[in-house]
Amino acid sequence: MAETAIPAAKEPARRKRKRKTVRKIILTIFILLVLAAAGWVVYGRLKNEYTVVYQEYTAGTGSISNSLSFSGTMQAVSNASYTASSATTVRAVYFAEGDRVKAGDKLIRLTSGQTVEAEFDGTVNQLYFAAGDKVAAGDTLIQVVDFSHMKVSIRVDEYDISSVHVGTECRVTTTATEETFPCRIASINYVSSSTGSVAYYTATAYVDVSDTVYPGMQVTVTVPEEEATNVVILKADAISFDRSNHAFVYRQSGDGQMTQTMITTGVSNGNYVEIVEGLQDGDVVYAVAQKTDENTGNIFSNLFGGQMIMGQGQQRNNNNFNRNSFQGGGTNNRNTQNMNPGGGGNAR
Repeated sequence: MAETAIPAAKEPARRKRKRKTVRKIILTIFILLVLAAAGWVVYGRLKNEYTVVYQEYTAGTGSISNSLSFSGTMQAVSNASYTASSATTVRAVYFAEGDRVKAGDKLIRLTSGQTVEAEFDGTVNQLYFAAGDKVAAGDTLIQVVDFSHMKVSIRVDEYDISSVHVGTECRVTTTATEETFPCRIASINYVSSSTGSVAYYTATAYVDVSDTVYPGMQVTVTVPEEEATNVVILKADAISFDRSNHAFVYRQSGDGQMTQTMITTGVSNGNYVEIVEGLQDGDVVYAVAQKTDENTGNIFSNLFGGQMIMGQGQQRNNNNFNRNSFQGGGTNNRNTQNMNPGGGGNAR
């Protein structure tokens, strides 16, 4: 079969298109090379302008606790006022105000034959009559209060009630005297005492107190959630995470280079973190803060005719959860506490 001849008129047009295609390819390659060279120059200049600052931290030994706190008021558990059953005269008074009495002790004897006896161990808080005084039926003769054993009721909202149980150990701290006493949650009323948008439940704890604590004093009841005592702790800002969300810190090797050390964390209160594995008390670690020289922005301005504002990094915020009750009982606060923390941060 004979080959089809290409007309002579079409040959120049074909060559012309081919030359245009080659020129486009060459131009594209040239542009890419220019961009690559410019990028390399920018990278080199940025690298020279870029500074890495390491923040230094020291691991220490301490205690970390997460807890719930609730405000309340001290209330007397045993409080009795004794009255005269008929009009008569006080025959004898056996105790004075402030005296301690035992259950069964004779307190007052009347000429009518009525004898008032203490129903529980306590203190004579008020004495209204003396021997020889006349009294009418129904007159209050004496008041006895047990000031050593009290109770405090707290209001727990629906968000925290799952963390509070009967038998839960807690601490009661008086606002005025700053004394702390151990106690346990004795009962919880799971019928809500609130008609608002948030449900509140009443928990009651009984507590033995000192002679300087009285009914009506304001207190804070602290209910621990998580606690780690006498463990290695580290500032949360000193800890970094890799792409797999594994925690690590930077340690300085003998040649001055920074290397990653993987760690295992435990209880955290948002400010300090328990270090279960990877560090010991006194170990010095580092966190990286990246800073760019002010002149770096001029590179982009000169290249692209605009202005670029470089970010200043990230700031860690530690927020405590705080909810105020809207009726009666006081305030529910979620607290984080730490004791004997390790060293702070020093720029290096």
